[in-house]
Formats: sequence, C-alpha cells, structure tokens
Amino acid sequence: MAEIDLKPTKKVAEQAAKGLKLREKHGRGGTEVGLERARQLSERRELTPDIVKKMRAYFARHAVDKDAPRFGDAEQPSAGYIAWWLWGGDPGQAWVERTMKRLEKAG
Repeated sequence: MAEIDLKPTKKVAEQAAKGLKLREKHGRGGTEVGLERARQLSERRELTPDIVKKMRAYFARHAVDKDAPRFGDAEQPSAGYIAWWLWGGDPGQAWVERTMKRLEKAG
C-alpha cells in the first residue's frame, strides 16, 4: 500500500482549516476526534488506511447533517456544518472515496 498516496490534498487541507476557524469563531462543532482529524488534514499529514476508513464512516453517518437547519449558514452555522468541514468537507469526502477505492483494489 506504499504506492497509494495517503496524504490529504491541498483542497482537503484548506477545508479542514476552514472548519478549525469556524469552530474557533463559534465555539461549537466537532468532537475531540474531529479536532484531531482537522489538525491532521490541515497540516497534510500522511494518514493510515485505518484513518481513511474512519473518515469514510464519518461521512456516511453524517451526510444527513447537510439537511439540517443552518447547514451552510455563514452567520450562524450549525454544529454539523462546522464538523463537516473539520473532516475536510465535500473535498474530503470525495478524496476519501477515491482513496478507499484504491485501497480496496490493492486489497
């Protein structure tokens, strides 16, 4: 699996950094795990296959948060919106799916 790049993309890093700023500004959103993930992503640290799998599970569980009130509200964003960005947002979700397909193919 060494041939599979597990370093988050620049776009994913930018979105995680956005999540950290939103959390700091609004004082909510994300768990300690989400905060650690945002730090890893924003610093573009190499992840493990297990972390990528956990990210996939996060996105699968929390996709419904996009239907909640204030998801995407720039003035008063929901905690779910902030958490979504901590995990890399839509670019993070897309990157995780691409990376998981490569990991699964490599077996």
